[in-house]
Amino acid sequence: MTQENQNPSPEQDNIEPLAQAEGGADAAPVSDEVKTPEQEIAELNQKLTEMQDNYLRAKAEGENIRRRAAEDVSKAHKFAIESFAEHLVPVTDSLYAALNTEAVDAKAFKEGLEITLKQLLSAFEKGRMTEINPAVGDKFDPHHHQAIASVPSDQEANTVVSVLQRGYSIADRILRPALVTVSAPK
Repeated sequence: MTQENQNPSPEQDNIEPLAQAEGGADAAPVSDEVKTPEQEIAELNQKLTEMQDNYLRAKAEGENIRRRAAEDVSKAHKFAIESFAEHLVPVTDSLYAALNTEAVDAKAFKEGLEITLKQLLSAFEKGRMTEINPAVGDKFDPHHHQAIASVPSDQEANTVVSVLQRGYSIADRILRPALVTVSAPK
């Protein structure tokens, strides 16, 4: 043996795998089974049925998710109102107690009303409800106040002169603006 035969050149190394690959492609066994058009149609129909079934399942799951989400929102609203109502029950009890009192003393009656008002304001606070009660001289804010009248005043223009009715907000949403009179421009 010569050295050439023992150490083949890199070109010869590349030729042999190519020859094997080409021969390997021809040597691969050909499928004995040739599908008839009827078999292919049957397979495609089976795949179609599976896909339709998967689609219907996914659609039903989506509808169930939507329904559950709507129920969750409904329950959240219901229980939020329930919690607020629970805070109002003691106020109602105090008002009934005041109505059933035979006391004629105006001072005691007023004290009872003040206690009941504190209970009510506490219930509002627990429900994240706050009063809008601007002080005299505050700048008029159209987002929180509603001007009922404009009156001549010594105060700066567009400031609160008096509060006719307090307003209320809940979690940054105005339920009712405070009704105020404002100073007229000079």
